[in-house]
Amino acid sequence: MRHFKCLYLAVFVLFVAVAIAGCSKQEKTGLEKVKETGEISFAMSGGYPPFNFFNKTNELVGFDVDVAKEVARRLGVKLKPVTTEWSGIIEGLRSGIYSGILGSMAATDKRKEVVDFSIPYYYSGAQMFVRADAPFETVQDLKGHAVGLVTGTTFEQDAKNLGITDIRLYKDDTSTLTELSNGVIEGVITDRVVGVNAMNSGKFNVKPLGSPLRREDIAVAFRKEDKTLTAAVNDILKQMHEDGTLSELSKKWLKVDITKK
Repeated sequence: MRHFKCLYLAVFVLFVAVAIAGCSKQEKTGLEKVKETGEISFAMSGGYPPFNFFNKTNELVGFDVDVAKEVARRLGVKLKPVTTEWSGIIEGLRSGIYSGILGSMAATDKRKEVVDFSIPYYYSGAQMFVRADAPFETVQDLKGHAVGLVTGTTFEQDAKNLGITDIRLYKDDTSTLTELSNGVIEGVITDRVVGVNAMNSGKFNVKPLGSPLRREDIAVAFRKEDKTLTAAVNDILKQMHEDGTLSELSKKWLKVDITKK
């Protein structure tokens, strides 16, 4: 009987040890995981110039990319950028495929239900664009016409609010603006800075129509369980606002400062 008691005690001790080890592993925070692996992975679409896109040498560049690099540097880890379809980017985050989303995502109330956001690192707004020779005078004139936007963005609600019923969905803004320039669609709703940058590039025959539809706070998204990582990045973004780093990067890529309210 004593042997059985000893066996039961040994099994019990082993069970407790395994349970404690499991709990310790589960309790590791997002910041601890990043520090342990020595890298932080930020997701973005890769088709959103000038914020994140592939240049002529197939290198991922842009404002978001530079911000991500600086955040990683100040955390003392390497950056691992991840490009993925925008429509499933939040689910990829929640599944733990990457550490966060730093890809010009608007911090909306609906998104806040499933992920946490950092403080804004820049401010923007939704804007309607049409071809440079289009006859439209107001955004209301687009009713009954085809309007393109990127799948999974907040711009779809803007289109619905305008009463637009023919909404065409695309994987990125390079596609929407190309289709607009080629006459496949009559309008595009996108970030105002993205559209103006495209217009100034000379590659797209487009122009803004009317005033911005609304303002957006653009922030970094994290899993709700990764509070410490969110807090650490918040501290870094505050520093980057205060020391002018974000302003400098904005002017580098956009020729204007979009980091101020």
